[in-house]
Amino acid sequence: MLIYQDIITGDEMCSDSFDMKEVDGIAYECDCAMIIVKEGDVDIGANPSAEEAEEALENGAEQKNNVVHSFRLQATSFDKKSYLTYLKGYMKSVKAKLQETNPERVEAFEKGAAAFAKKIVGNFKDFEFYTGESMNPDGMIALLNYREDGTTPYFTFWKDGLKEYKV
Repeated sequence: MLIYQDIITGDEMCSDSFDMKEVDGIAYECDCAMIIVKEGDVDIGANPSAEEAEEALENGAEQKNNVVHSFRLQATSFDKKSYLTYLKGYMKSVKAKLQETNPERVEAFEKGAAAFAKKIVGNFKDFEFYTGESMNPDGMIALLNYREDGTTPYFTFWKDGLKEYKV
């Protein structure tokens, strides 16, 4: 299994055990799902029936996003202006890391990131924002959105802001 870690903070953000696909050569989309979490329960990957889910919620369990829960992501918020300020600084940090580790990728990153950032800003109201477990403001902000059906959640992660390691 591959774990994807934020190159700035070292926070674990996602893994290849979730359905992931590359988008525009610049980002990953990671499908997620809502799960029922109860203190002391261990998630074995089985989905409860609708009746079991209702009963569990009544007994003090919570419904959580499985990626948020698994990687202890923390919700945060931005207005458009503050997000653009954050993104500018973050892109600069990622570019600096790329110049150290993968200089031939810098030009493609800059072009792709600028175009992808425009898409994000154009749909800004559709996103929820999550930071890694450390809540380091310099790290990656993962973007949560929903597929066209309006119920299937997915995260967007900057590809060049992640490094993989095998477990």
